[in-house]
Amino acid sequence: MALNRRQTLILERARQSGSVRISDLATELDVSLETIRRDIRPLAEAGEIVKSHGLVGLARQDMEAPFERRMRENFDAKLRIARHVASGIEDGDSVMMDTGTTTSVLARELRGKSGLTIVTNSSDVARTLATVNGNRVYMAGGELHGDNGAAFGRSAIEFVQSFRVRHVVISISAVDPVGGLMDYHLAEADFARTVLGCGETRTVITDHSKFNRRALVRVAGFSEVDRLVTDRAPPPEIAERLQAAGTGLEIAP
Repeated sequence: MALNRRQTLILERARQSGSVRISDLATELDVSLETIRRDIRPLAEAGEIVKSHGLVGLARQDMEAPFERRMRENFDAKLRIARHVASGIEDGDSVMMDTGTTTSVLARELRGKSGLTIVTNSSDVARTLATVNGNRVYMAGGELHGDNGAAFGRSAIEFVQSFRVRHVVISISAVDPVGGLMDYHLAEADFARTVLGCGETRTVITDHSKFNRRALVRVAGFSEVDRLVTDRAPPPEIAERLQAAGTGLEIAP
C-alpha cells in the first residue's frame, strides 16, 4: 500500500518505541484524533500495526527479527540521515542500495517518490518500494541471509554489475581512520564494494556510533566514495581523512 507522510511516521514511531499513544501522534503531527484514526485504520487492516486501548504498536512483536531490533537502535539518527539523502533523490531517479538498517529506513522515506528504478540485494528494500508509485524494482538473486533477508554471493554480484544508476547508497558497519570503510562480513563487504562501482554518485550513510570502529573486512577507502552522510560530526582524525581524500561530509539536520 502507498503510505502518506503521517502513516509513514506512525510506523516509524511504532518501530522505534514498540507502541505509541494515538493522542501523542495527533499532538506530534498537529492533527485531530479523527484524522489520525483514519490514517491508522488501513495500516491496521493491512496487518502493519495493531490498535488497542488508545495505543498502536507493531504487529507480531514477539516474532520481531534481530534486523528489526537493530533498526530501532539510534533510530532518530538513521531517520535524519535517510530524510537528508531522500531529499536529494528525485522522481524517476535510479538508485542502487545494499542491505542495512539505515538503507531500510531510507527505503521507507523514498515511498513518497514516484517512478524510481531500484536495484538492491535487500528483500526488505525491495518489498518496501515494489509495486508502489510506478517504481521498478530489481532484486539480486542468490542465497538469502537468514538475519537480514538479503542475497549475497557471485550471482548477486554479477546481477548488479549489469546496471549503471544515478545514485549508489551503501550503509557501513565501521568507519576507521586508518582502515577506512569496513564491515564485519566478507560477503556483505564484497557486495558493497561492487555496488560502489555501479553509480554516478556514491554515498555512504552511517550514524555516529560507527565512528572509530574497526571491523574485519575493508570495503573501501575514503577516496572511493563521493560523500559520507551522518548525524554528527565525526572525530577530527576521520574528518581530516575525509577532507584529504576529497570526500564530502554532510551532517543531516
